[in-house]
Amino acid sequence: MNAVSLDLARLRRSCAHCSLRQLCLPGGIDSVALAQLEQLVRRSRPVRRGERLYRIGERLSAVYVASAGAFKTVSLSESGEEQLLGFHLPGELMGLDGLGEGLHRCEAEALVDANVCEVQLEQLSAVALQLPGLHQQLLRVIGQSLDRDHDHAGLLVRRQANERIALFLHGLGERYARIGEDPYRFRLPMSREDIARYLGLALETVSRGLTRLQEDGVIGVRGRMLEILDPKELSRLAHGAENCEPVRRGTL
Repeated sequence: MNAVSLDLARLRRSCAHCSLRQLCLPGGIDSVALAQLEQLVRRSRPVRRGERLYRIGERLSAVYVASAGAFKTVSLSESGEEQLLGFHLPGELMGLDGLGEGLHRCEAEALVDANVCEVQLEQLSAVALQLPGLHQQLLRVIGQSLDRDHDHAGLLVRRQANERIALFLHGLGERYARIGEDPYRFRLPMSREDIARYLGLALETVSRGLTRLQEDGVIGVRGRMLEILDPKELSRLAHGAENCEPVRRGTL
């Protein structure tokens, strides 16, 4: 009994900032089911900067969550040009692109040295059928990932470059808040070149936009450290005057 209590405490600490916490610890789960889930997770797999978790065309066998570090996902156009699809912070699922055909349609590359948790998909699916609520939780986390893809598609049709940049930074703050980090001060794991490709803008346009936001007192930038100094104004620039609520501290 003591061993089970200690395991539960360890699990809660290790999954504290992980989206799989919502899968491993649904309401009412007992210690036996929790131990069963723990057996599925391969923890603390190191991934070096520039290393890929999976490549285009590989069979989908697992889903991943960064416990530290960050990743970008990229695909190739018909002409062979690399397209940047998204960024993944700690606690966000990766690998869902292969759910349709069973093969990855993009690849995930570490932006910095990182650690990931890996869960074999077949095992997770089997356990989800046995545990009430787990399947619903899994669908919810998948839905969150799809929402981010939808938001990105909407972002690219926006006409103003400054609005795209403001919305990107505001969205990052919200995502950091969701994993328990400071939404107003954080390190950008991606380069400005990657931000430009993600937003469909020229590098010079992104650099000018960040400089303008800094000169206007909306943000402060030093290297890759970014501080949101005026959250309300950043929200106004991102969403327009009709929706200017700032990111709230402690939002989870």
